[in-house]
Amino acid sequence: MKYLSILLLLLFTSSAIAGSTQTNTSGSNTAIEGGYTSTATTTYQSGSSSNSTTTNSSTSNVKSAPPSAGAPSYNSMTQDVCAVGVSLGVQTFGIGISGGKHAIDKNCERLKLARILNDFGMKVAAVAILCQDERVFESMIQAGTPCPIDGKIGKDAQALWSKYDHERPDYTTYVKRMEDRKKADEEMQAKITAELEAMDKAKAIEDAKLNNAKKMKEWKHPR
Repeated sequence: MKYLSILLLLLFTSSAIAGSTQTNTSGSNTAIEGGYTSTATTTYQSGSSSNSTTTNSSTSNVKSAPPSAGAPSYNSMTQDVCAVGVSLGVQTFGIGISGGKHAIDKNCERLKLARILNDFGMKVAAVAILCQDERVFESMIQAGTPCPIDGKIGKDAQALWSKYDHERPDYTTYVKRMEDRKKADEEMQAKITAELEAMDKAKAIEDAKLNNAKKMKEWKHPR
């Protein structure tokens, strides 16, 4: 009977099994652990039995933030240049893009060229190249000293600019200003016309009253 109990104990007893799974992907780290099952059966001589079952399951998911895109740095190599650096960077969850380039400052070039021409004694040429900027051109017109054109200065230059106004650097602004002035002149003329018509109407009414009074007087006191 003793040997029979030991044999039954060996047949109905199983070993514990544990499992663990690890999964790694780019940008994330996922670990799954668990699946542990244990079963035990014990039989005693008296015929009693005992069963136990244990199950464990655990899951974790960790995601890391994407790296940031850095815009490159663009600097001028010397001080005597009219180039500026421009860079840009864009970062999304899937991809990052960055780039840069040098841009030419036209106003800086214009100032340097005018300074060099003035140093050579070419004052009219220096003014002419500055007049390529519409702000300078407009200020020269407002000052009564129009910019040079075709070798002409002063009143002769003003006459040519009036004839070939489409060549003005500020042509778009000039056209809009002329349209606004024309509209303002028309409104002023309409206002003056309305006032004159009102005056004429009032004078006509006054003349009619005088005529009526004169006729009434002649009727009352005929000659």
